Amino acid sequence: MVIKSPQDFGAGILFILFGAIGLYIGSDLTFGSARNMGPGYFPMIICGLIVLIGLIVTAKSLSLEGPAIERIQFRPILFILLAIAAFGLLIAQVGAVISSILLILFAAYARRGVNFIETIVFAVCTAAFVVIIFVYALGQPMPVWWGR
Repeated sequence: MVIKSPQDFGAGILFILFGAIGLYIGSDLTFGSARNMGPGYFPMIICGLIVLIGLIVTAKSLSLEGPAIERIQFRPILFILLAIAAFGLLIAQVGAVISSILLILFAAYARRGVNFIETIVFAVCTAAFVVIIFVYALGQPMPVWWGR
């Protein structure tokens, strides 16, 4: 057995593993039928499909050439985790607008070669989206600006 696409092989194994864990955890739930669905019906179907996708991707990795597994990039992981943590810590103090903009600005630097103007435009649009959807449409109790 020769693995021609290590990246796909690893992804397939992870799909199979996560799907199998989901099937195991959901095995206590009542499955039911298509006509009378139990609480475990949808999760079990989804987890079964995840396992199926994993089997297909793993089989594909044995037959088609693909990329090797890349070296782990710690910079993106660190910047994204820190951006999310900063957002969570700042939203109550500075509000949804500023914390959303800071989240995007900080997360953008997870990769090198960031276009600052594009990032600012995206950050402002994202902040507007967050306020419109979460504060006004869904009525979430979060301050829009600091002090409110």
